[in-house]
Amino acid sequence: MKKALVHDWYYVNGGAEKVIHSFTNTWSDFTHYGLVDFLNKKDRAYILDGKKVNTSFIQNLPTAKSNHRKFLQLFPYAIEQFNLNEYDLILSSSASIAKGVLTHQDQLHICYCHSPMRYAWDLYHQYLKEAGLDKGIKGIYAKYVLHKMRNWDINSSNRVDHFIANSEYIARRIRKVYRREAKVIYPPVDTTAFSFEAKKEDYYFTASRMVPYKKIDLIVQAFNDMPDKKLLVAGTGPDYEKISKLAKENIEFLGFISDADLSKYMQQAKAFVFAAEEDFGIVPVEAQACGTPVIGFGKGGLLETVLHNKTGVLFQEQSSISLKEAVNHFENLNFEPEIIRQQAERFSKERFEKEIKTYVEESYSDFAKKR
Repeated sequence: MKKALVHDWYYVNGGAEKVIHSFTNTWSDFTHYGLVDFLNKKDRAYILDGKKVNTSFIQNLPTAKSNHRKFLQLFPYAIEQFNLNEYDLILSSSASIAKGVLTHQDQLHICYCHSPMRYAWDLYHQYLKEAGLDKGIKGIYAKYVLHKMRNWDINSSNRVDHFIANSEYIARRIRKVYRREAKVIYPPVDTTAFSFEAKKEDYYFTASRMVPYKKIDLIVQAFNDMPDKKLLVAGTGPDYEKISKLAKENIEFLGFISDADLSKYMQQAKAFVFAAEEDFGIVPVEAQACGTPVIGFGKGGLLETVLHNKTGVLFQEQSSISLKEAVNHFENLNFEPEIIRQQAERFSKERFEKEIKTYVEESYSDFAKKR
């Protein structure tokens, strides 16, 4: 069968791109499509095995490389311009618009859904407020565009034959927004890249891009009130300067660190701290692969990856007070690093590739019999 792989866009090597890497590792003969492709040579080699991507007209628009999202209102039209008529199987990797490609009745379209587009649905009001678009003329236009996007998003969900969700949490969101059922296949975590370490040092660790929803400021505020506890913070981003100025002497900012250093800090930390509400959350699983317990916000994907009081501690409110209580509770518990590592193995890359191959090929076999 001829296969096409459609991803929203290629410009960073993030969690969704690790899924793409596993897709291409499972099937080497995809033709690739995406709205834009601005990957560097190193990331292209890892994610796409060096292959090029067929892109849309947005690739050539002014400033697309620095901010392709400014052309949001053009995304539905752009994704519908891909002519995929020659393919038997279309696999889309979608957190936005990839699932909206046009297909015909002799093609099977399976969507691995990272989430229905969050800025149009559950993060709609938060997105507008943070972007300063909750009022005024620009705000009215932004709300109109997102209204149109929601209508298109629901209509285009009918173009998908089978949905796969990256967690039970996202399966519920797919059911709520699209009124569709989804098979859950957890995303791949390269647990082999994070070595197990039973001996821990006396510091807490967090690593993230410094953007509002990651709640690094909340973590810093909590540890400001616990001066006897050392916190190391890795990562950069738009909020780096603002957050770093909040920190007291017990908090050290490491900035951007290499993958090797990330692994080292995770291995040796007494706990990895995570305050975001994630759809799945790969980094907390990577921490557990090191045998390191997680202190995390108990909502979203973490409810499926962290076992409370066994592989970590989950706090119930996204507040510094709730996090401080969790840290104090954590320090009264004993954890077994071997059990924490075993929990991480449930989400391994090898497991993902086996599950996705079985599901996709069995689905296509059933489809082909009826065609």
